[in-house]
Amino acid sequence: MTDLLMYEREYWSRYIHIAGIDEVGRGCLFGDVVAAAVIMPEGLVIEGINDSKKLSAKKRETLYDLIMEQALAVGVGLVDAETIDRINIKQAARLAMKKAIEQLAVPPEFLLVDAEKVDCDIPQRAIIKGDANSQSIGAASIIAKVTRDRLCEGEWEARYPEYGIAVHKGYATKFHREQLQMHGPTAMHRRSFLKNMEIEQLSLF
Repeated sequence: MTDLLMYEREYWSRYIHIAGIDEVGRGCLFGDVVAAAVIMPEGLVIEGINDSKKLSAKKRETLYDLIMEQALAVGVGLVDAETIDRINIKQAARLAMKKAIEQLAVPPEFLLVDAEKVDCDIPQRAIIKGDANSQSIGAASIIAKVTRDRLCEGEWEARYPEYGIAVHKGYATKFHREQLQMHGPTAMHRRSFLKNMEIEQLSLF
């Protein structure tokens, strides 16, 4: 069984406030990329935290509430489609992570980041598959995923009901591609992603 506090323990002797950082929505055709930063109390274990993609929506919601109750600080950062198109998705994901860190009420002393480097002066460590190997990063993945899903199911679905955003969350499903063919892209679609897809009748510019 994976020790989800292994990385945290390695640094708690030197740092009190360790933030886990992760993002969701990198592969979507639509909407913002969303990142979260979470600082958990030293030694606290919340059972069930894992890579958000491996959890049911109901389990994510339950864990979201627990994390929000028990974390020392939670920050969320969003970067929109226009910025993604302008600076590319990798840089946009990093920017979302930086914004999430800036929203933390408690300044972090060290960062554990899911396979990325954040552009800031805070010492940090990138961990491959960090959301499944670090509780702090796993918690961040859950906060980011639930935050983005709620936007998809609420505000974004209401704004563009014909695209089915609440169901596919902006990913390139068959239905989503069909609706793009029928209606064309919205202001929240990532034009740089659509250019790489073979979708007929798409007037991109």
